[in-house]
Amino acid sequence: MLAKLPQRYIISGDEIIPYLVFMNAHNGTEAIKAAMAPIRVVCQNTLNLALSTAKRSWPNHVGDIQRKLEDARHTLLYADLYMKELGKAIDQLNQQKISDRKVYGYIDVLFSLADHASEQKKNLCRMKEDVKTRYFDAPALTYVRKNTYRFINAVSDFATHARPLRERANYRENLFARTVDGNAMIDKAFELVKAA
Repeated sequence: MLAKLPQRYIISGDEIIPYLVFMNAHNGTEAIKAAMAPIRVVCQNTLNLALSTAKRSWPNHVGDIQRKLEDARHTLLYADLYMKELGKAIDQLNQQKISDRKVYGYIDVLFSLADHASEQKKNLCRMKEDVKTRYFDAPALTYVRKNTYRFINAVSDFATHARPLRERANYRENLFARTVDGNAMIDKAFELVKAA
């Protein structure tokens, strides 16, 4: 279940709408999991970054009504804390300038060509070019300076909107699960720019 939270966040000039996603095992054996899925409105990029200061997902327990009410209250508190911390992270990313050379280096790290067959290298080169194009030419990023926030958005745009090389029947479901639980590529890009 997807729930749009009522707050409207303007972070560094961008409108970001917070969504909560509630998931469970279809057989009812596991706790319900709640996760943040903040969306940058102008481009529909998901910005659920792995913040060390706030959880982006957490379990909700099954059981008595009192416990469920407590879980609901904690869920709203966690969501608010996450959005506040996300705002701080985005502000920092916007302040962190980045050279074109550094962007190319980060993209090389994300798509390492080492130890791959020639067909894989060809595909990786295409994906690298796709991310570069999104960073330099994406219409939704034209007003964002060359900084690490722009880079994270280019990676998020690629990770959540690029067509896969082979589209399988459950592609969209898998992409959704990877995005809600934390997309490995976006997380890696965020770690790279935080380490700089």
